[in-house]
Amino acid sequence: MVDFSLWDILRNLLMALRWTVVLSLIAFIGGGLVGALLLFLRLRGGSAMNRAVGLYVQLFQGTPLLMQLFLAYFGIALFGIDVSAWTAASVALTLYTSAFLTEIWRGCVASIPKGQWEASGSLALSFGEQMRHVILPQAVKIAIAPTVGFLVQVIKGTALASVIGFVELTKAGSMISNATFKPFVVFSCVALLYFVLCFPVSLYAKTLERKTHGRRA
Repeated sequence: MVDFSLWDILRNLLMALRWTVVLSLIAFIGGGLVGALLLFLRLRGGSAMNRAVGLYVQLFQGTPLLMQLFLAYFGIALFGIDVSAWTAASVALTLYTSAFLTEIWRGCVASIPKGQWEASGSLALSFGEQMRHVILPQAVKIAIAPTVGFLVQVIKGTALASVIGFVELTKAGSMISNATFKPFVVFSCVALLYFVLCFPVSLYAKTLERKTHGRRA
């Protein structure tokens, strides 16, 4: 047993916390880019593309993230590609995030009154011009709060990356717990750090939601 003080435990967990933050940002930004592309394809690609994107969304929303991580880690390796835990976790979380963001943003676009489409169409605007000048400015205001709120789910989802050997906050907590035999102390610190990371984001999302509802009212 290694004799770790509380400060030693916190210091090691804080070092692992940075990788939780980095992985969350990779998943959120990458998922946002993929989600935006899928949203465009869903709106503009016709009925076949709409069904294909809908199937993609249902696939990633309807299966456990844990299974997606396993498939990314072990499945890509079947093609002879050496996959690190970093790569597998980034790919799996990016695809998972993109599916949810696509659906969130589709709902925000769908909430724009049909009259806005008709009015912009009567001005002979192209689809791209309608989206850029009329639809997206309104949809973005609605989408900000749920998008920021979903970031909390992404942050907590990174904990599952520990099962494929990615050393983030949860994995580091497990390793320190095994070394110190102080699971209650270690995982209390882990929970506290997740709270410190997620609570401000949740609070900000609620603030944005209240502001958005106030403007719409």
